Amino acid sequence: MKVFKKGRLEKILDKLSESAEVYVPMMRGAQSGFFDYKTYNPDFDELVLEALNVLRPPKEVVFPQTEKMYSFKQEGQDVIIDKVYEDENPRIIFGIRACDLKAIEYLDEVFLTCGYEDAFYKKRRENTVFIANACYTPGKNCFCESMGVNPVEPELADIVLREYSDEGYVWEVKTEKGENITRLISDLLEDKEVQLPELKKFVIKVDYDGVAEKLKGLFEHPMWDRLSEPCQTCGICTYICPTCHCFDIQVKAWGDEGYRFRCWDSCMYREYTQMAGGHNPRETAKERFRNRFLHKLEFFYERYGKPLCTGCGRCVFVCPSGVSIVKIIEEIKGA
Repeated sequence: MKVFKKGRLEKILDKLSESAEVYVPMMRGAQSGFFDYKTYNPDFDELVLEALNVLRPPKEVVFPQTEKMYSFKQEGQDVIIDKVYEDENPRIIFGIRACDLKAIEYLDEVFLTCGYEDAFYKKRRENTVFIANACYTPGKNCFCESMGVNPVEPELADIVLREYSDEGYVWEVKTEKGENITRLISDLLEDKEVQLPELKKFVIKVDYDGVAEKLKGLFEHPMWDRLSEPCQTCGICTYICPTCHCFDIQVKAWGDEGYRFRCWDSCMYREYTQMAGGHNPRETAKERFRNRFLHKLEFFYERYGKPLCTGCGRCVFVCPSGVSIVKIIEEIKGA
C-alpha cells in the first residue's frame, strides 16, 4: 500500500497547492476550520490533520458563506446581466472527515437533484477533489455511525487517508480524480505494508429508526414547549452544521449598476420567515425550534430518504443552553 510519513505533509500540500486551492484543517487563533493552505503561516497557524474534527465544517468550500452571483447594468428599461460569477477554480479538501463528506452528499441532493440544478454550487462541486481522513477513534460527541455514516470508509472520497501510527498515513486511491492527484505527489509516497487500527466503540449511540414516521403525528405535542424553552435562537447550531443550507439573496446597487449575492441565513431567526406584509408563519421561538428539528429528522427524510444529520456532534458541543439533538431524538422515540 502507498504511505507517506507525517514529516512530508507540508511538502505534499505545497505540491498540491501549485495546481489547486487546497483547504486543510487548521487552528487559527481561537478558530478551527478548513483554510486555504496558501494562507498558512506557521508562526500563527497550526495544521491539525490529526484532530478528530474542526469547529467550522468545510461545506463553505462548495457552498460559500457569501458569494456573488451576477452583476448587472440598467440601460433604459432593460436590465443587462453583465457577468455571472460561476467559480470553476480547482479545489482540494484535504483531511475531510466522513461525517462532513456525507454532508456534501446531502448538499448534492438539495442543489443538484429533484429537477433543479444550482449552477453556482454545481461548478464548485464538479471541480472539487475530496481527500478524506478516516476516523478510528470516535469523540465523546460523535454519533455518525447511528446516522448511517461509516467513519472508516468515507463515501464520495477520491482518496482516503488512514493514520496507521504516529509515523504516517496510508494513501488509498478511490477514483480517477484521486489517481490524477496521486501522480502529482507520487515521489513523496512509498510502498509499505502497515497494520491499520480497528474502529473503537462510540460513546454515543442513537436509535433513529422510525423517528421520521413518528414525527408525523407529533406536530402539536407538548414536548416542543419543554424542549424549546432553553433555546436562545442564537443560530450558532445552524452556522456550524455541515448540512444546514438556508440562504438569503440580496442586491447591492448604485446608480444604474450593481450585483446580486447570496449569503447563509438561519431558520432560527425571526426575520427568516418574515413576510413583506408583516405576517410570520413562525413567529415564536418554539415554532422555529420545532421546524429546525422537523426538517432535520422528518421533512428531509420524506424528500430524500435520509435524515439531515450526519452525527458530527458540533451542535451538541457549541450550544450555550445544552440543547442536544441526541436527547431530542430520544424524547421523540419515547413520546
